[in-house]
Amino acid sequence: MLTTYQSGKALFIAVNPETGKLSVFERSIERPMGLATDGRRLAVASLYQVYTFVDALSSGETARGADAVYVPQTSHFTGDLDVHDMAFDADGRLVFVNTLFSCLATVSETHSFKPLWKPPFVSRLAAEDRCHLNGLAMRDGRAAFVSAIGHGDVADSWRDARGSGGVVVDVEANEIVCNGLSMPHSPRWHHGRLYMLNSGEGEFGTVDLDRGRFEPVTFLPGYARGLAFIGDHAVIGISAPRENRTFEGLPLQRRLESSSMRPRCGIQIVNLKTGDVEHWLTFEGVVSELYDVGALPGRRAPTMIGFRSDEIRRVISMEGEL
Repeated sequence: MLTTYQSGKALFIAVNPETGKLSVFERSIERPMGLATDGRRLAVASLYQVYTFVDALSSGETARGADAVYVPQTSHFTGDLDVHDMAFDADGRLVFVNTLFSCLATVSETHSFKPLWKPPFVSRLAAEDRCHLNGLAMRDGRAAFVSAIGHGDVADSWRDARGSGGVVVDVEANEIVCNGLSMPHSPRWHHGRLYMLNSGEGEFGTVDLDRGRFEPVTFLPGYARGLAFIGDHAVIGISAPRENRTFEGLPLQRRLESSSMRPRCGIQIVNLKTGDVEHWLTFEGVVSELYDVGALPGRRAPTMIGFRSDEIRRVISMEGEL
């Protein structure tokens, strides 16, 4: 699954069960960003809400060729917190990066959010997007690492740190474990290693936690955001950088120009053992930027109930029996 806030779409890249060919299923969501999956649940952050969908099908059941039908069940109104990465923890609680307030948070039944943790360099919670906290890595069901584009404590100060001011922070130790990064995104713990995207350089790689150093694995021909794993392969989202002050002048731009390459939008699938890009899918046309990528284990042809269709009125389920 992919989210593209620029086009307002949630996209499912799947396989047509009848033809065996690639298929794309899409639904409109207002500015979708981070997503999280936990068995049958699927959460998506939007402009001012966090939606939670549930797969309505039982194991082995299908409906019109789909082996998963994600139905909206709950919505939390958060306001525009600029929610980025999200994940379900070991207790089933949804944890998300509250970028506007520079903290990790969870949903609340009575407020816009409940703060859980803030970086050591942020003195207080304020709606100032001080460091552009964006990425979240879970380990053993707990928030373990986050990424931020800067480590300033002044409103919007991260914009001055785009070139090499990015950091990775250990949540439990409450300390920076890697710095000198260019607009880092999407830290993920997989097979005992911390992977991430050094987006401003166009790099996918690992963090050597003992040395506090980022080690590139693969160059990516686009601005990388969104990282998921399927076995020994990484699925990475890349975007065509916007020509504005957030993206201009990054090392990625120079590297693409020196290679006579134009930035691409799509997904790249990297073999973790070799670092080779073994498969890729490129989007052209209205979709030029992606934010998050999620793998849906055990699902081959998933669909989602939309908010503007008749289905949302007629798909009804019942919990238990009388």
